[in-house]
Amino acid sequence: MNLLEEIKNINPKNPGGWPWPVKLVMLVAMFLAVVFGGAVLDWQEQWETLSSVRQEEEQLKTTFLAKKKQAINLDIIKKQLTETQQSFGALLKQLPNKSEMDALLTDINQAGLGRGLQFDLFRPGAEVITGVFAEQPISLKVTGNFDDLGKFSSDISQLPRIVTLNEISIGPAGAQLSMDAMAKTYRYLDEEELAAQKKAAKPAAGEKK
Repeated sequence: MNLLEEIKNINPKNPGGWPWPVKLVMLVAMFLAVVFGGAVLDWQEQWETLSSVRQEEEQLKTTFLAKKKQAINLDIIKKQLTETQQSFGALLKQLPNKSEMDALLTDINQAGLGRGLQFDLFRPGAEVITGVFAEQPISLKVTGNFDDLGKFSSDISQLPRIVTLNEISIGPAGAQLSMDAMAKTYRYLDEEELAAQKKAAKPAAGEKK
């Protein structure tokens, strides 16, 4: 009760006369006030900096994961590209060059003669340039029995060079069958032909204004 009476009777203008318990409480309160003020005035900026750093860290983690995913996908794409190039190279080897076209035409002719077929028509048409390739159409008309015509078609598909039979039409021809077809083979353009094609594709000097 004496302490409570002393607290009630303290003079705010005379801190030196305050009881020691009151002085101690006020000292602790002042210390807490200083700490709180320091936190508000000084530490707040550091907390904001820390928060900004944490956000940047999260962004960097997200960017890193995205880059890592891209790197993994890049390896897959490179592998697929390599496989595609290898497949393309294998297909390219099945295409004759300009000097080999005559030999290929001879192979097609020999495939029919080897099956005992009679050639009523064997007429190579004009080449059609498409990109880096040239398409060579060949109009065919052969006569023979059904079995030999089938074997001839099979032989054509098994040639080391790519040859396709299109627009096939089979009809009677006396005791035999007659087959009309459009054979197509392809060759890749040589460097001179590619250079000429690129030159022709360029607009003439002064054409554009």
